[in-house]
Amino acid sequence: MPRDIFYAVRKFLQSLLTTVSQRVITVLRQVIQFIKNADHEEGDCTMISLNYRAPGPIYEQIKDNLRRLILSGAIAEGEKLPSVRELAGELAINPNTIMRAYRELEAEGYVYTVQGKGCFAGKLSQVDTGRRDKLLEAFRNTAGELLSLGITSDTLKSIIAEERKNRRNDL
Repeated sequence: MPRDIFYAVRKFLQSLLTTVSQRVITVLRQVIQFIKNADHEEGDCTMISLNYRAPGPIYEQIKDNLRRLILSGAIAEGEKLPSVRELAGELAINPNTIMRAYRELEAEGYVYTVQGKGCFAGKLSQVDTGRRDKLLEAFRNTAGELLSLGITSDTLKSIIAEERKNRRNDL
């Protein structure tokens, strides 16, 4: 009997150690990334956070983070984005993943590439109309579902007004 308890405790401690060590590694990666970002002088964007356990692809997370930074003004129009190698090194992922995210952002109009120079944040007025249409369709679907669930149109309008106010305050 004591031997069974010993093995049960040992197994529990091993699983606990694995869980704790994975969390420590994640935190250490974020700290290293933060320090690297703080050391950069120009062409740097604020920290891009990735959830390696998220069900979606990593390049989608990178696109979403960069899109958010561009829309919020954290990356100014015409500002150089980190090079593919630099960002891949900071995030400890394959450079092809970064290239795919940059390529898709370029197709959407959020960034543009200058041969031999790198990727730069584009003008928001040049964002692909296809992207806008896709977002409007998602908005319509979501708004329709919310209305079906009993949310009033006045509530939706106040949410939009609040978001507009928050956007103005961010600028």
